[in-house]
Amino acid sequence: MTLSEELIWRGFSAETTIKDPKFLDEAPHKFYFGADPSADSLTIGNLAALMMCAVFARHGYTPHLLVGGATGQIGDPKDTEERILKPLEEVEFNKVCIARQMKSVLENACDGCKNAQLAAKNLKVIDNLDWFGDFKYLDFLREVGKNFSMTQLMDRKFIKSRMGEGGSGISYAEFSYTLIQGYDFYHLYKKYGIDLQLCGADQYGNASTGISLIRKKENAEANVWSTPLVIDPATGRKFGKSEGNAIWLASIPTLAADGTLSGNYTTVFDFYQFWLSQPDASVEYLLKIYTIYDKSEIEDILKKHAAAPEKHLAQEALARGATEVVHGKKATEAVIALSEKLFDKSATFSDKDIERAAEILPMSPLGASLVDDLVCTGLAPSKSQARTLIKSGAISVNGHKVTDENAVVNAPSILKKGKNKFAVVR
Repeated sequence: MTLSEELIWRGFSAETTIKDPKFLDEAPHKFYFGADPSADSLTIGNLAALMMCAVFARHGYTPHLLVGGATGQIGDPKDTEERILKPLEEVEFNKVCIARQMKSVLENACDGCKNAQLAAKNLKVIDNLDWFGDFKYLDFLREVGKNFSMTQLMDRKFIKSRMGEGGSGISYAEFSYTLIQGYDFYHLYKKYGIDLQLCGADQYGNASTGISLIRKKENAEANVWSTPLVIDPATGRKFGKSEGNAIWLASIPTLAADGTLSGNYTTVFDFYQFWLSQPDASVEYLLKIYTIYDKSEIEDILKKHAAAPEKHLAQEALARGATEVVHGKKATEAVIALSEKLFDKSATFSDKDIERAAEILPMSPLGASLVDDLVCTGLAPSKSQARTLIKSGAISVNGHKVTDENAVVNAPSILKKGKNKFAVVR
């Protein structure tokens, strides 16, 4: 399957400046994909675009991943309202976290492919603060601002929605965001010879600014290829943190410089279970986006699934494939083994089993009250909620329901809330 064929088959095709997708099948180009450090973890919404990047890399394209240390200080404009500026130290911290995630995902999604391994070896992670940090304001106006008319900028969709009747208005900082991103593309074209930007469909307008700048200043052609935003089949909403339904790529809370713990994480267990719980109607769509299985493998998975849908073979393949890309094969094998045991009502857990489970599940130390254990592991948002869960019979310890809100867990144990939420006391 050619690159253009695979992109279309997987659903990685939205707006583009490329008239004929077969253009992509010619000599491989260098591309870049960028993400702003608006949080200390990416989500599965970002993951979809990274999986598109991996398709290009597997076909021999050289990847450059940009983390927006400069653009992250401004914030990509929303359609509805102004973003709250993040403290610079938070932007710096987030930048380190997401750069590590992007690199890891691309390497995992290129595993086993000769072309991709070569591309991943040459992978560059770059930061636009490196060239914007000392960029003088007057120089920016002369270099960039002079090349765009206000009429052209006001025609952008997100600016129209903010400036039109009933709109919330837009600051000059956010209004300028598209020029900053456009300059990124121009700079990368000049320094690295990158003539292709990959992005989500929501970034197509900003990416086009770079094309215009390259054309005006260098009399050269560059292109943008975008992928549709992934829609949660169950809710009809897009996957992402702004929708309140985020599935994070981080598996544990990160510790910021100020000593606070981030809540932007999804445990490997919950990540795996998320994919395992997808409905039959969605699984083919998600297999193409979130796994590296090829066309024949996915067709075989779906054929076996159709023959025995009660076994959920397609969901198991999806959960395995997506978890391997984000967390690696070793963690995936561990969570599959743990999942099988946790849902086996006749299973017993040795201290060794619990020790291994503690590497995957949230953990609370021995000797605390069960109420504190539930709060510490995130099974309950507060002590009052924990007490309510215990009294209602929603909590079990090592398979036995506990209804005493004063209970203390003094031995290594598995906690369970409801049908599929687990934690460890150890």
